[in-house]
Amino acid sequence: MEGICRSSIRFGLLSAAFLAVSTLPVLAADKYPTRPVRVIVPFPPGGSTDFNGRAIQDKFSDQLGVQVVVDNRGGASGQIGTRIAKDSAPDGYTLLLHTIAFVSSPALYKDAGYDPVKDFMPISLIATVPTTVSVHPSVAVNSVKELLALAKSKPDQLIYASAGIGTNAHITGELFNLMGQTNIRPIHYKGGGPALAAVVSGEVQVGFSNLTQTARLAEAGRLKMLAVSSLKRSSAAPNLPTIAESGLPGFEFEAWHVIVAPRGTPAALVGTLSQKIKATLSDRVVRERFDKGGMDVVPTTPKETLAHLSNEQAKWARVIKERNITAK
Repeated sequence: MEGICRSSIRFGLLSAAFLAVSTLPVLAADKYPTRPVRVIVPFPPGGSTDFNGRAIQDKFSDQLGVQVVVDNRGGASGQIGTRIAKDSAPDGYTLLLHTIAFVSSPALYKDAGYDPVKDFMPISLIATVPTTVSVHPSVAVNSVKELLALAKSKPDQLIYASAGIGTNAHITGELFNLMGQTNIRPIHYKGGGPALAAVVSGEVQVGFSNLTQTARLAEAGRLKMLAVSSLKRSSAAPNLPTIAESGLPGFEFEAWHVIVAPRGTPAALVGTLSQKIKATLSDRVVRERFDKGGMDVVPTTPKETLAHLSNEQAKWARVIKERNITAK
């Protein structure tokens, strides 16, 4: 009888402990947040990922009821900031805003230091945007066909600015080389902002930057946009042809941006954050910011976000292998 009583007591204590632990995420979600939330952008200021963070910062703060702080941690094609986010406490107070390098870097590097699916909790996609192929005003071309012809007449002489190995600009540039049978060489900078600055200054001739970044500079005459990378023309620049219709049929590339949390973040908090992001992206002011930047807002559920990341990881790993793109 005494053994049975002791077993019952132990079972009762374990049950109580389990019940207490199982309710922690709910309690955490009820009280969350009580202090500022940090959103790590693993690239320097001035790039498209940084633009996304700044575009949602104020309204996301309003939705959460606390200050949202954008923390730029650039370097190593986004790996430095991504590792910082991965190693942060899974309590909803550190989030990561990333782009395609999030899933491409593990396929390019022997040790990227993280797995985009295993080490993070997906929250929501933010937006998608086409890349543009642009040139410095001094480059004597005004179309993709003319750029292809120039590149073929000067093999290995033209240079394009990359935001880092495995980033949107790098993948777009190599896809352009492969489909166009050219060899425009990349120089890797520490983010989209520095890469675009290199094109504007004339340090390099060609750039593959997001429409968000290039539109205002093109209007000011500081660079020439030749085409967009999406299959269809962008509503933000309807007079700008696509790369596909300008000499490379079938060419397609669209950048996307995603927000995730460290693995272990309670599901209740992930759900709360996903709902707050959706509400933020529904705000008229936020939508206007993205519209002006040529971006399409695409909020997704955590489940949809996970499916997207898994598909993109497999897709770009295959492309990187087939195209023999390596990190040197």
